[in-house]
Amino acid sequence: MARQFAALGHDLALCARRTDRLDALAAEIRAATGRRVETAALDVTDAEAVPAVFARFAESFGTLDRVVVNAGLGKGAPLGTGRADVNRETAMTNFVGALAQCEAALEVFRRQRSGHLVLVSSVSALRGMRRSMTTYAATKAGVAALAEGLRSERIPGVDVSVVYPGYIRSEMNEHVQQATRFMVDTPTGVRSMVAAIEARRATAYVPAWPWVPIALLLRVLPLPVVRRLT
Repeated sequence: MARQFAALGHDLALCARRTDRLDALAAEIRAATGRRVETAALDVTDAEAVPAVFARFAESFGTLDRVVVNAGLGKGAPLGTGRADVNRETAMTNFVGALAQCEAALEVFRRQRSGHLVLVSSVSALRGMRRSMTTYAATKAGVAALAEGLRSERIPGVDVSVVYPGYIRSEMNEHVQQATRFMVDTPTGVRSMVAAIEARRATAYVPAWPWVPIALLLRVLPLPVVRRLT
């Protein structure tokens, strides 16, 4: 997303845990596009660090036009099987971390009376998922509910978008060896995400094919059918 947003003419404030990779990305983008790119180390589960980093970016740039809440983990285990630690870690990053980012972003946006908050959910959020996906899907449903609640609030000058990606190849799923139906490569999937975000769409299933019709089906199919599909 950083590469594609820069190519569209956006300056960037990037934060992540691994600053060596982040700084290398920033240098690459500056060289390729000439855009301004600033970086900061951030673990979104650090409740004090999130608002501090966002405030520092806002002060440095003068304004923040958009915040993309995208940090996430895909860890998980069936509940009650002795791996509460991995489920808690996923819940803390995917939901509590997202909540912290929303709080920090909206402090800036309310002060500015403008901004675009983007929350990245997942098509798995549309129904409860089983086994190792249960916690992950629940956190992504929570993220989507945050977006809807904030959109319902109609904060002056603030747009809120929620993006539901389908299967997009990423570091999170690179260990999966078997072919996954409907999986697209990173640039292809991200182009769909960036297009939806740039259009400030309230809700977007990406890539649109096949995930728009699949999303419609997932919302109405009986649970036994959903179980067979997932």
